[in-house]
Amino acid sequence: MLRPEDFFDLSQTQFKELFSDVEYVWDALKKIKEYIRDNIKPNVSGIRKGKAFINKTAVLYGSEVIESGFDISIEKKKLVVKKEGKILEGASVVYAGAALMDDEIYIGKGTVIEPGALVKGPAIIGNNTELRQCAYLRGDTLVGDGCVVGHATELKSSAMLGGSKAGHFAYIGDSILGRVNLGAGTKLANLKIIESNIVITIEGKRYKTSLRKFGAILADGVETGCNSVTTPGTLLGKDVLMYPNTTAKGYHPPKTIIKLRQTQKFVQRR
Repeated sequence: MLRPEDFFDLSQTQFKELFSDVEYVWDALKKIKEYIRDNIKPNVSGIRKGKAFINKTAVLYGSEVIESGFDISIEKKKLVVKKEGKILEGASVVYAGAALMDDEIYIGKGTVIEPGALVKGPAIIGNNTELRQCAYLRGDTLVGDGCVVGHATELKSSAMLGGSKAGHFAYIGDSILGRVNLGAGTKLANLKIIESNIVITIEGKRYKTSLRKFGAILADGVETGCNSVTTPGTLLGKDVLMYPNTTAKGYHPPKTIIKLRQTQKFVQRR
């Protein structure tokens, strides 16, 4: 019930090894820093040239950095980069106005870093992923293939395993996301008000995570509505649906619907 494979199809993520020898799914959070250190292959130094702010749009094509003579377009929702009429398959784009704060960053193929996005390393960013305007990666982050880190969305010490969408105004702290979609304004809170480690209680059994900071585990198929919030240590099973403006805590099994209980009182106007 609480194993990684109960939440994610691990065959669909390039970060599968993050979950090796893990008993409970949240234990993978303890391995993110080590995993990045052992697997990162930084490739942005040629774009940064020792400076954080990118003042000229650049194309990353294999090990080559191209700074002129290219055309960028979106065709059928896919990034297309051409040079001298030839399509550069797998080319990625870092737009002027983005900020890459250090060299400990890897950018995959077909990925776009929009103006205003800020990335602190260490960070591994997968293929065909979008970091949209004002996205903020605060470090120790894994962003898989086909992900969206959207406008004013902050990601910290977390893993998006692939096909993970957080398009608008989200906070994702110390969390693991499968193939999910977060409604605008979703917040995954990661720190208790009371200073103590996160303990999860399920059917009367207490699980001591030994984690002071622990946001949420969102399984494949989870959908959250706008302005929804999870409290520290929340686990949402596969295909859980969370209505807008709701707060979730604890463990919610697969295919649960989380919604507000609202009492409406109608008063006749005079």
